[in-house]
Amino acid sequence: MAIGRETVENILKLTNPKWKTSITRIEPNKIVTRGYPQEDLIGNISYPEMAYLLIKGKMPSEKDSKMFESVLVSFCDHGVTPPSTQVSRLMASTGSSMNSCVSGGLLSFGKYHAGALERSMKILQELVQNGVIGYNGPLESHHDIRAVAGVVVDEFFNNNEKIPGFGHRYHSEDPRASKLIKIAEEYGCNGVHTELALAIEEILFEIKGIKMNIDGANAGILSDLGFDWSLGTGVFMMGRLPGIISHVFEEKTIEPPFRKIFDVDEIHYQDTEVKTRSLARVMNKNNK
Repeated sequence: MAIGRETVENILKLTNPKWKTSITRIEPNKIVTRGYPQEDLIGNISYPEMAYLLIKGKMPSEKDSKMFESVLVSFCDHGVTPPSTQVSRLMASTGSSMNSCVSGGLLSFGKYHAGALERSMKILQELVQNGVIGYNGPLESHHDIRAVAGVVVDEFFNNNEKIPGFGHRYHSEDPRASKLIKIAEEYGCNGVHTELALAIEEILFEIKGIKMNIDGANAGILSDLGFDWSLGTGVFMMGRLPGIISHVFEEKTIEPPFRKIFDVDEIHYQDTEVKTRSLARVMNKNNK
């Protein structure tokens, strides 16, 4: 029996789709996200639960939901000290639109701002999975975790490098980190990754008086919740976004446009010599 052209086209569409996704199915008058009709999700789950469902593909347990919510809240804002906030406010001062200002702030995230969470997650996850020479992974015993923590600290110190997730330029003890660890213990969300982070902190504090910061705490917690390290910056962005929006709005509503941040006499010029004679020689040489 001959197969009609329309049937062949339908078969090809099914076997050779141009786009594949398992996140949300869109059909006429129907929106299904991760198997749940969106009209059922609306009003029944929280925003953190929705974010967890989208990323992980499953609904979180009540404790995981509360823990993830705490993680997002912990990232919400750090005043005008971060470069991302300063970038956003400076852009707002020029009259840029809300979306441009927020985009500028998010685009300013890099290795030294926001990137520490992702790097810390990667280190913890690779160590837990693979261990180090003499202490093969996956790590399970408290003895091995402590031993691996010591090796990591020595390696970073020998290379004169800072361990991401530890130390803070403003806080000798980040109050957010200790609260997050306490909540993780309360909800039973502190697993081997968090234990490794705490072991590193213990050694660092003994040697240098350095404590864990918010990124180190959340690196362990998010890893124990099953988030891949490559999602770290994305999770940070979700938490920090409301803070950036609020700073942009504040700048636009209470500060004068194009406001002066500092006076000209506050700028230090390292080389103020005016080289007019040298320039004249160069111009005469070029004219010959």
